[in-house]
Amino acid sequence: MQKRRLVKTIRAVGKVEVDETKLYAVNTKIMGWVEKLYVNVTGQPVKKGQPLLELYSPDLVSTQEEYLLALRYQNAVSGSELQETLAGSSSLIESARRRLELWDVTEAQIAELEKTGKPRRTLTFYSPADGIVMEKMVVQGTAVMPGMDLFKIVDLAKVWVMADVYEYELPWIKAGEPAEMELSFIPGKTFTGKVAYIYPMLAMESRTAKVRLEFANPAGEIQLRPEMFATVRIRSGERLVAIVARDGGYFDVREVKAGLVAEGYMQILDGLHEGEQLVVSSQFLIDSESNLRTAIAQFTSSHAGHGGQSMTTPLQEESKAIDHSTPDLGKTQETGAKKYTCEMHPEVIMDAPGDCPKCGMRLVEMK
Repeated sequence: MQKRRLVKTIRAVGKVEVDETKLYAVNTKIMGWVEKLYVNVTGQPVKKGQPLLELYSPDLVSTQEEYLLALRYQNAVSGSELQETLAGSSSLIESARRRLELWDVTEAQIAELEKTGKPRRTLTFYSPADGIVMEKMVVQGTAVMPGMDLFKIVDLAKVWVMADVYEYELPWIKAGEPAEMELSFIPGKTFTGKVAYIYPMLAMESRTAKVRLEFANPAGEIQLRPEMFATVRIRSGERLVAIVARDGGYFDVREVKAGLVAEGYMQILDGLHEGEQLVVSSQFLIDSESNLRTAIAQFTSSHAGHGGQSMTTPLQEESKAIDHSTPDLGKTQETGAKKYTCEMHPEVIMDAPGDCPKCGMRLVEMK
């Protein structure tokens, strides 16, 4: 076994999506009617704190009047020596103020109400963030109910790209690794980002998993738009790997954790077990840039007679096992020998018909 810097470039197709953490819903907690729209077009850019609409609500007006009445009553009884009277006036003020706050009336608006002594007829709603109006659910005059969404605003400064990565390539991808992306929308331009998350579920038919990548839009521009298709490249970092020989000519590619190195020996802390046979070569390169079917086809044509599994990839040079009693992995299959594979797990290749060891389906002859 040799330690080498294996920089693997994994290519996949992805789609640009909205960053779910940057999606905002503007809704109301009070019944009313849309009296004025400041933002009336879907797709319009907005700034944080920018007014979006004004909502007229009779309940809002009456609660403001109750608050002002409670303030006037407190001023009237401020000289009273009866503690119950003073406590009652404070309770009325706190109750009315609390209702205003629950309806998202801001501190500044309450302070203005106290200063002017006149209730506002409408409640103004403001944008919670910089972004783009993704959806507009109301028009002027629309009657709204508590909990109803009025706008959806998305910040596109950063976007997600959901890439489909084959199962056998997943061991080479880790969160935080660099990624590159190209779009047909802007030929020749490369965007740089990183791997953010590898989803735990696999698609049954394609045997791929979703990998979430994060990319930033250029400052002041929106070049990465949701629903765009993209070609992504993920470059894995340094790995210490061992190729382990299995019975029947199979082999596994495993990542191992190394410890001390002394007198030509390396301590293996994790990934291997005593007595396992390692495949060695003077120089090898693991093919990770083709898809699963291409990898199998290359392996069977150049090293016929040996199969693989989901983490198994072909060697580009002749290899052999440390234990010389193990069949030579570089030996060529006799012309005309048949091979059998599983339609659901094409990485499974057998010399004789039978059942797939993974799903139990009947193996079919390879064309």
